[in-house]
Amino acid sequence: MTDLSTARAQVSRETLRGRRRATTRRRVLQAIRYLLILIIVIIFMFPVVWMGLGAFQRQLDIISPQLSFEPTTKNFDNVISQYSFLDYMWNSFYVATLSTLLSLLLGLPAAYAVARFHYDWLGVILLAARIVPGITFLVPWYILFSRIGLSGSYTSLILAHMLVSMPFVVWVMVPFFEGLPLEIEEAARIDGASLLMTFIRIVLPLAISAIVTAAIMSFIFSWNNFMFSLTLSGAKTATLPIAIYGFVGYASVDWGGLMAAAVFITLPIILLSMFMQKYIISGLTAGAVKG
Repeated sequence: MTDLSTARAQVSRETLRGRRRATTRRRVLQAIRYLLILIIVIIFMFPVVWMGLGAFQRQLDIISPQLSFEPTTKNFDNVISQYSFLDYMWNSFYVATLSTLLSLLLGLPAAYAVARFHYDWLGVILLAARIVPGITFLVPWYILFSRIGLSGSYTSLILAHMLVSMPFVVWVMVPFFEGLPLEIEEAARIDGASLLMTFIRIVLPLAISAIVTAAIMSFIFSWNNFMFSLTLSGAKTATLPIAIYGFVGYASVDWGGLMAAAVFITLPIILLSMFMQKYIISGLTAGAVKG
């Protein structure tokens, strides 16, 4: 009996040691994971923090960094008053909004056609437009718009941005449409709804999270696009990335103005991403798992 009690006590001690080792190992791994996350956050946030601090510093403070400096809003004042930055912001907003809306208007039916009617040829064409570097289209676009008198117009920018954003909308929406149960659409058709009404009243409301994701990502692409705007925009239609390029001179760089202008560009996108984060995550994962 004593040997049995001793054996049980030994087993209990070994079990307790094993649980303690497992707990310690789990805590160490968790600490390492948190440390890695912290390092990644610091790496990615450092340029943003540096940009924000630089926007409130003088040129000398930025060139020769100091631990302490006297904040100033002169950079923002110069950006708004001297560089007419609000006009550039309106141009970016106008082009991004219209290109996103038109991409959704054309891309959603195209994605539905690829998903439901297996128009694979359409998917291949759109995928090719998505894969080919955008710079490939710049010379043909420029020649075409110059010939028809649209060079430097909003129309040229909107159409050029749609060249990238519309294929993106299609390839975000196709997996989601494929994941929707056919029974819902068939029930609507039996009740007398046409294909168009089924798409508008049944399919689109079910796909709202993926649609919001596609719209946000398309808007961000257009808002940040520099290459198309540099080639196709005019003096009155230049967007924010072109305005930032103006702070870089031949002999010097206006670092304070550049940082303040970067804040104007980045802040709306950061706020948009924060408020729409749940839609972006749900939209990007929609259709990934079917069952």
